[in-house]
Amino acid sequence: MSRRPAAPPNPERREEDHAVRTQDETRQDAEASTREKVLELVVEQGPVSAATLARTLDLTPAAVRRHIAHLQDDGQIVVHEPAGPGQRRRGRPARHYVATEAGRAGLTDAYSDLATHVLDFLQQVAGEDALAAFAEDRVAELERRYRPVIDQAGTSRAARVQALAEALTADGYAATTRGIGSQAIALQLCQGHCPVQDVAEHYPQLCEAETQAFSRLLDVHVQRLSTLATGGHVCTTHIPLAVPRQTADTALTAPSDPETHDDHLSGDQSPTRSTEGNR
Repeated sequence: MSRRPAAPPNPERREEDHAVRTQDETRQDAEASTREKVLELVVEQGPVSAATLARTLDLTPAAVRRHIAHLQDDGQIVVHEPAGPGQRRRGRPARHYVATEAGRAGLTDAYSDLATHVLDFLQQVAGEDALAAFAEDRVAELERRYRPVIDQAGTSRAARVQALAEALTADGYAATTRGIGSQAIALQLCQGHCPVQDVAEHYPQLCEAETQAFSRLLDVHVQRLSTLATGGHVCTTHIPLAVPRQTADTALTAPSDPETHDDHLSGDQSPTRSTEGNR
């Protein structure tokens, strides 16, 4: 009994299957890309609401909820719970989200462990003065590069702060600015990412030197409210606007308080996002 010959492959069917697979892969890539953008915004602007995310990324409410749910399931973002009785409101307030350590992990530089060991060795061999000198030398280079950019923004302190935020963003700090008060008497400079966060957890001198550099660049005393290195959701620097310009040799540095920044953000404020160098 002879076998019936196999039917020849259908070229049209193969092309159709390939097209379907390609469309599925393209759709999955687009979903992953959008989800990454949602995560980046939460890192930069958190605590941030779903409404702000949808508005900023031009997504539908259903789409942003889908991405939020996925990021929550992956442990990359969580709902932010404001501290203090004054932060809770009646009814059902909008949820605000912040990134977890796992969510920020993808932005962490691989050399952190090595850098920490190097500073450990420097401190042991040469002492605290050498460590302070290292921190000052690091920010001196930052000041040298940022000074022309900030001076080009003019004498308006608000414009200079925005120029600083854009320069920081270009260097990977995911910086934004927020106006404080109805009269905008101050700005908060918020850094959603710190390339040396893991190192700064062991050596706060890096944060202190950076704060002093901001003070010198902006010609005003500034106050560090929170840092990623001490558990804050962002590094926040308070910069007064309604004071005379002056040269600040040192910056007023307050004890880091992760909740201080959040107290200013109890409402759904929309920060100004830097337009240069965003990741």
